[in-house]
Amino acid sequence: MYRPRRILCVLLLILLIPWTGGCGSLAYYSQSIQGQIELMRKRQDIDKVLQAQSLPADILKRLGGVMALRIFAEERLGLAAGDSYRDYVDTGREYVVWNVFAAPPLSLEARTWCYWFVGCVAYRGYFSDADARAYAADLAAAGYDVHIGGVSAYSTLGWFDDPVLNTMLREDRTYLARIIFHELAHRKLYVKDDTDFNEAFADTVAHQGVTLWLAAHGTESERLKYENMRIHEDQFTDLVMRYRARLGSAYTADDTAEEKLRNKARLLAEMKAEYRQMRTRWQDDDSYDAWFAGTLNNARLAAVATYRAYVPGFEKLLAEAGGDLPAFYARVDELRACTADQRRRILLAGPTEFSC
Repeated sequence: MYRPRRILCVLLLILLIPWTGGCGSLAYYSQSIQGQIELMRKRQDIDKVLQAQSLPADILKRLGGVMALRIFAEERLGLAAGDSYRDYVDTGREYVVWNVFAAPPLSLEARTWCYWFVGCVAYRGYFSDADARAYAADLAAAGYDVHIGGVSAYSTLGWFDDPVLNTMLREDRTYLARIIFHELAHRKLYVKDDTDFNEAFADTVAHQGVTLWLAAHGTESERLKYENMRIHEDQFTDLVMRYRARLGSAYTADDTAEEKLRNKARLLAEMKAEYRQMRTRWQDDDSYDAWFAGTLNNARLAAVATYRAYVPGFEKLLAEAGGDLPAFYARVDELRACTADQRRRILLAGPTEFSC
């Protein structure tokens, strides 16, 4: 059954299709709307799914814990779940969306795309892997570095009641908790036209949420596994951001384009070699092997920066709030009045006292 608000949103989307500009825009928005409607059509009430017992036991076990995660998010993290994550959708594919990132070959400035309601973001999402690859090929032919990243979940920012997807259940319950807390954080606070801000804020909330949730409900092995995962994630991010800074210096140097491209290739090879050395200390954790096995370029690095560049700044802001999430949210909300450049300066410097 569609809830009345869902029907209203679908009608609104359908009515807006003719207002898109150009055949390319029409095709893109059409696939976006069709993809969202397909998710709504496939919804199954989680309570009924659990009663039917027709899914694998491990999937049912994770679905059975979703309600507790919703309650924890609302009561302990101050996140409003609304009617999200009451339904389950099996998308029938590995990812729900594939995001295309692009950047010029000698620039770290990621290309952005602008959309209704959400503003401008540093990626273009497709519900079809083939469509994402076709668009990425067009961008590559135009001279861009490109990268395609599969996405397990996304937030509709309250426009729809987001469901639990099969793509969110691929790993353990800690992974599911982190995704739910991250996506609900977008509903808590979202700044149009500032992807890096929004994603780093949501990631910071998700990490704090998982840490609190594991302290209350996790096992010792789950806590240890998550702690090691975060250590490796931070080491990976530090590696990428350090080489991204070195690439930025190379791109602005007084060299020819050919020399800059040679320096780019050298730095990317050095980064891969440093990862291999780092990897020897990680034992059986191969989380980032596939990332380094792909084509390293500015777009691939931009995808990491989009989610992680401001995380240290937000973590410092949270620490200065004594780990108190309501106080943290209030301070983050103050940044909404700043320009994107001001927010960038404040978060990269590491907050103490700030003003716009």
